[in-house]
Amino acid sequence: MIDFRDRRAHPSFILFCTDQQRADFLGCGGHPVLRTPNIDGIARNGVQFARCYVSSPQCMPNRSTMMTGRLPSVHGVRTNGIPLPLRSNTFVDLLRAKGYRTALVGKSHLQNMLDAPPDRLPEELQRRRASCGEYAEAMKPGEREDYERENVRAWRGLGHLSSGKAYYGFEHVDLCTMHGDMVGGDYDRWLRTRRFDVDRLRGRHNQLPHDYVCPQAWRTAMPEELYPTRYIQDHAVEWLSSYETRRNNRPFFLMVSFPDPHHPFTPPGKYWDLYDPVDMPVPRTLQSDAVTPFLRYTRDHSRGPGANEYHAMAVSAREAQEAAALTCGMVAMIDDAVGAVLKALDDAGLREETVVAFTSDHGDLMGDHGMLLKGPFHYQGLIRVPMLWSEPEGTRFGERECDALVGTIDLAPTILDRAHVQPFHGMQGRSMRSLMTDADAERRTCFLVEEEQHDGVLGHRGALRAHTLVTDRFRLSLYSGEKWGEIYDLVEDPDEERNLWDEPGAALLKSDLITALAHEQIDGVDPSPFPYRLG
Repeated sequence: MIDFRDRRAHPSFILFCTDQQRADFLGCGGHPVLRTPNIDGIARNGVQFARCYVSSPQCMPNRSTMMTGRLPSVHGVRTNGIPLPLRSNTFVDLLRAKGYRTALVGKSHLQNMLDAPPDRLPEELQRRRASCGEYAEAMKPGEREDYERENVRAWRGLGHLSSGKAYYGFEHVDLCTMHGDMVGGDYDRWLRTRRFDVDRLRGRHNQLPHDYVCPQAWRTAMPEELYPTRYIQDHAVEWLSSYETRRNNRPFFLMVSFPDPHHPFTPPGKYWDLYDPVDMPVPRTLQSDAVTPFLRYTRDHSRGPGANEYHAMAVSAREAQEAAALTCGMVAMIDDAVGAVLKALDDAGLREETVVAFTSDHGDLMGDHGMLLKGPFHYQGLIRVPMLWSEPEGTRFGERECDALVGTIDLAPTILDRAHVQPFHGMQGRSMRSLMTDADAERRTCFLVEEEQHDGVLGHRGALRAHTLVTDRFRLSLYSGEKWGEIYDLVEDPDEERNLWDEPGAALLKSDLITALAHEQIDGVDPSPFPYRLG
């Protein structure tokens, strides 16, 4: 246990996290219309990392990276549908072991929320599962490990996070699963104690009249005061109030995690028409002729019968503007919730001993290159997310905005460093603390992004793997089984329209970038566990 009397050395933490929010969909991120005064205040009183990248642009892999400080290929959650192993250490585990109170209010998504099988299961794997059972995979299933604690169907029974057992280090959990107005978990149980007609308020089939044509958009009948964002706000405030009455000099880590602004686009009440689609700028690349094979496939196959609602889809200018306006409405409601939580922090007299951070798990194409949602397209709108860090009042920073390459993989080691808690062996991220105070601090020269998609995505035979290297100036992307790749000069071509891959004058650049990617992949091999003996 730590002596917590020095709260400067061992502060409390609030981490705000959103789902599927681009870095530029904040006022402080440069959005020309959206107003986010409360979130902007975190940046204004601290540091905004302008070039923060995800380790994977998918929910479960990157959320697992945020919790462990490890690459998806190392912690094992390579793609959505693979739960984070319960044996995994998380930074929350370490904080709790040192005496911190730990709480999650909102979305976790470290385990599967759906029990439906993948869209396509390779025939060879089907045969192995049928004949080998528990021996079908490289690792045998862990004994008595429960990986159904976020399953939507299971929550309709007894629920799985009410046992009192810590969940990846969180000793208190108010869980939200799924998205939009269809959120389940603890939220669904709470909701049903307040309205008997819940199932008449939710979903596309119960929506209020509107004239929007954007896919995945419906005007929810759910009142603002019952919407998931408000639930998370109120329960975070309630937890802070409860903490203040029983803190006993123990600091806390509180994660406030919103399911929005992930699609479906369902901002409730006044937030639906808070922003007018006509005021939303049309992405410059909406009708770009710079089309990769995957983009061409998406434009041809992303709409109509059989299309997957979670994969990227082609959109018109009007659809992109509507999606942007509704996303702004959802973010505005989140901003109001952030303001309410920070006010509760002030009211409890805890602001001067609490670090506040804000980030997201990945972005959204939001009309860039004519597409909406996400997929194996590593454009900046999808792989770059907000990263804001605010220290207790009185702390001085070297720069208010930092353009160093950082990532969500760095969040865990940064929090542990600030709490003066030693990270576990095998944590691969780097603490960002020196970048906040020292303009001459050592910086990364490149950043690795990994992604794996399910079998058959984009017409690809087998699982599609994409690895991307981002440097100060360039972005390189390679795809498994494909002879083509992507290279963009992010300085001369910030919209990523001119692919340099086949340009003769870029041959040496290509070689250098591929070599740098190979070195990043070598460095990314799991260093844990350390050898026990010489041999």
